Amino acid sequence: MVTEQRDLARARARQEVGRLIAAGVRGTAVTWVDNAGLTRVKAVPTDRLEQVVSRGVGMSPVFDVFLVDDSITDSRHVGGPDGDLRLFPDLSRLTPLAAQPGWAWAPADRYDQQGAPHPVCQRWFAHRMTERARRRGLEVRAGFETEWVVMPADGPAPGGTGGPAPGTADTGPAYGMARLVAHSDYLAALLDALHAQHVPVLQLHPEYAPGQFEISAAPAGPVEAADTAVLVRETVRGVSARHRLAAVFGPVVEPGQLGNGGHLHLSLRQQDRNLCRGGDGPFGMTATCEAFLAGVLRELPALLAVGAPSPASYLRLVPSRWAGAYRCWGLENREAALRFICGPADDPDAANAEVKCFDAAANPYLAVGAVIAAGLAGIDAGLRLPPPVAGDPARADEPPPRLPESLEESVRHFEESAVLREALGEPLWESVAAVRRAECALFAGATPQEIAAATRRRY
Repeated sequence: MVTEQRDLARARARQEVGRLIAAGVRGTAVTWVDNAGLTRVKAVPTDRLEQVVSRGVGMSPVFDVFLVDDSITDSRHVGGPDGDLRLFPDLSRLTPLAAQPGWAWAPADRYDQQGAPHPVCQRWFAHRMTERARRRGLEVRAGFETEWVVMPADGPAPGGTGGPAPGTADTGPAYGMARLVAHSDYLAALLDALHAQHVPVLQLHPEYAPGQFEISAAPAGPVEAADTAVLVRETVRGVSARHRLAAVFGPVVEPGQLGNGGHLHLSLRQQDRNLCRGGDGPFGMTATCEAFLAGVLRELPALLAVGAPSPASYLRLVPSRWAGAYRCWGLENREAALRFICGPADDPDAANAEVKCFDAAANPYLAVGAVIAAGLAGIDAGLRLPPPVAGDPARADEPPPRLPESLEESVRHFEESAVLREALGEPLWESVAAVRRAECALFAGATPQEIAAATRRRY
């Protein structure tokens, strides 16, 4: 069976090589996202793609304990110079890059030398959690929002506190048409590139912070959604570079201002029915949907170590800034960490939930896989949601609990979460914890400005 699958993969790769060569593609970027949230790459010439699909590309396991500054920690299962893995590109996502002529992109799954999935492969984790849901008859649909700040590529990094961040490409009004007009050629080129790459875009708009934009991709399966999040980010980066701009994805660009979120939207389906609608639960949720969301809400303090994984994340996660700083949920409440969206009455597919406390430093495969694990555990436990919160929780007479206010605090919750530990498996769970602890130490004693400066351009 394995031999047959490899033969089929080689045959498909042969066809893809011909297509890429005809399109002038000379190299393919094969990417994975590490536990620090950085997209790493090995590139291969187009004429080697057939061999790579069959044999993979070698890489060291040590990348799983790289930190945001490229320093290296270790863990009980991963670390040191020994060992080798194989990167296998997923040809179903092979995409010629419209903003980088001559290049294509494909996400990778990672295997050991014996052909078994690498237990620390974050993309395989998302696959496993998707399959865990499927075995229960559930289909998860997911989509990520991508936020970034546009800056001159050769301009100064922002400094100072308060007011517009120096170095941003413009200071037009939040959500303002003036900002779209000022960057209309750039944004049109971005839409053109995403269309050429078959990425369906739901919306693109200026955001709140100076020079900030957001793009939302259409929902897809969990792994596909995470793949698309990587592709969208690198497309934004590529289009920005061609316009002599830099796209900054860090959780905060300037302390004291709103940062870049990485919100995750989710819905559950069963037999082609959206379980977020048509039930007897809160705002029409089915019992399954309610239990799933209650499981996510229960695990949010631990999930932050996955979805808000940087010390910089906690400079963004501030009350009264639509960041979701409180452990609560609400109907269309942009201050709640978990926001439920009913959608138009005549669109049964629109109902979904949004995890608002995640940001742009998160590994999207870890984020979507961990949320699925938490939600399925909620179904197993038959959990119910507490009453929803309306308005700004910070102004409530009895505010709900705050989510962790530091990476150190979220890591403690992560290490205490039996749900996430079981789902991730020991090697992946421990390597994530090791990277988080090491980044806590890396930034111990640093000022908010120093943290922002060290991370804003890394993701």
